[in-house]
Amino acid sequence: MKNGESRILTLKEALQRSCRHRDMDLAMRPMENYSKTPGGPNETPLSFWASWDLKDRPRRIALLLDDCQEEYRPYAGGILPNLQKVLKTFRDTRSGNDGVCIAWSAWSRRFDDGISNAMDRWYGPRGLRPDNPENAAYVFTGAPGLEPLSEIAPTEEERSEGWFYHGKHLDMFWTFNDDGTSYLDEKLKAHHIDTIVIVGLWTDECILSTAYAGNSRGYDVVVVRDAVATATAHHETALTVAGATVAKVLSTDEVIHYMNNDFVPGEPGAVKGTRYPDGRKDD
Repeated sequence: MKNGESRILTLKEALQRSCRHRDMDLAMRPMENYSKTPGGPNETPLSFWASWDLKDRPRRIALLLDDCQEEYRPYAGGILPNLQKVLKTFRDTRSGNDGVCIAWSAWSRRFDDGISNAMDRWYGPRGLRPDNPENAAYVFTGAPGLEPLSEIAPTEEERSEGWFYHGKHLDMFWTFNDDGTSYLDEKLKAHHIDTIVIVGLWTDECILSTAYAGNSRGYDVVVVRDAVATATAHHETALTVAGATVAKVLSTDEVIHYMNNDFVPGEPGAVKGTRYPDGRKDD
């Protein structure tokens, strides 16, 4: 095996060893974020939710405005007031604090962009009639459709600092620098961010994908339930999946209350490392 172990230990065997990354006493206590139904192995089916609360530790936090762009204005109308409130709160908190960041992305797939990948195959080649487009893979309105919604657009300073960028894949982390590193991940790591708050569009595609990607890269993830929306019928289903697997699903009011009353800036590197892609603490 790659790590040199000739045999994988059972859980019982592993718990008998010391482990510098784990609190062994805590590991033996029952889970508070877990429910069960008797009848199956380990009393499955299981239900989980996030074990942490935003205010349970100091944090370094970023707001991610996922594809909040003019092309999607018809789907954003209901959440736009909440997007404005969350953005203002983060801007106010960011003042003089390098542990608070804000990033914007815009979905920028175009029919003629030279890419043909799994997403194109999944949606298929049809439904691209200009007068009545059905295929959701591409931007239909050209450059104006890529602009952030005017009410929540980045300032010229925020743009010049690189906090607005174009993406061509579902999750916000899947845009890369020339050296192969994630553009967004590197921006966040430069500020030692350990928690991301996701708002925007679409709940069941880019929001959910970014939540999973952020979790995989070591960030605590918050999805704001009434500041995300979608063009499909799967909004609530996506929120249920996110809240049961990788994210804390909170309301706009809960996030704003936290930022205004309970947010305490954390020390760089206290929770999340920057050396490894999965965000484990640096050695």
